[in-house]
Amino acid sequence: QVQLVESGGGLVQAGGSLRLSCAASGRTFSNYAMGWFRRAPGKEREFVARISRSGEAIYYADSVKGRFTIARDNAKNTVYLQMNSLKPEDTAVYYCAADLARSGSRYANDYNYWGQGTQVTVSS
Repeated sequence: QVQLVESGGGLVQAGGSLRLSCAASGRTFSNYAMGWFRRAPGKEREFVARISRSGEAIYYADSVKGRFTIARDNAKNTVYLQMNSLKPEDTAVYYCAADLARSGSRYANDYNYWGQGTQVTVSS
């Protein structure tokens, strides 16, 4: 079992920044890849970013590339999502997820464990 707890969400004005954190427990953190997804009101859940076990392989959705940065600290069992230049369309509930079998994926069904989500609201 892996437990994931997100934090860091909130209300921010367009152009602002937030840093989300996802604290993991239950298994050796460095043994699984991590991803961030989001679900906006009335929309499907979508891939945001993913990072491999070691942190060497990183991928982003085109919509956030150049604005968001994913990172992990295996010593702290935590993955981060630094979000800069936020736009109203970034408003969503953000979820972190753990992929125990692969080096990471953009497909939600490939992830084994999910956090409860943290709300990010960007005002115009």
